[in-house]
Amino acid sequence: MAVLGRQAILSAIDRGAITISPFDPAKVGPASVDLTLANSFRVFRKVHEVVDVDEDTDYRSFTDKVDVKDGDHILIMPGETILGITQERLRLSPGLCGWLEGRSRFARLGLMVHISAPFMGPGIDSQQVLEMSNFGPAPLAVHPGTAICQFIFQTLDGEEHYQGRFAGQSQESF
Repeated sequence: MAVLGRQAILSAIDRGAITISPFDPAKVGPASVDLTLANSFRVFRKVHEVVDVDEDTDYRSFTDKVDVKDGDHILIMPGETILGITQERLRLSPGLCGWLEGRSRFARLGLMVHISAPFMGPGIDSQQVLEMSNFGPAPLAVHPGTAICQFIFQTLDGEEHYQGRFAGQSQESF
């Protein structure tokens, strides 16, 4: 299993093994593709009850959807977690998988862009939800359209297809 470099990523896009929509070739780096933040967020409500962590718990029951206008921002306070989603929809062939990671320029401010579950399975076809947390000392203004994270592609030994709970996730179902 190997990480795809820039030329391998572009070749996989050309042959349809990777689809990124919308796609901007300028966002392809030496071993990843930058993904941008969409305008929709989910903000956790102040809950005064215990939240059971089990297979039936739905994050939407404890969050409110907030849409931010272009040119505006959402604040993430120190110690706070919100959910964001990428503008790009990413589809991988059954022979590819990958990792969604933050970018160091934002990590140095205390922003963790994807705090858990960074692995994306083969055959995904969805926009990527981001678990964004502020571990820094100051409020962070996060702007839609920012190249907020990067996707690292990896070949898979075999061919499989993700069929989990969040298959086909989009900004509408987020």
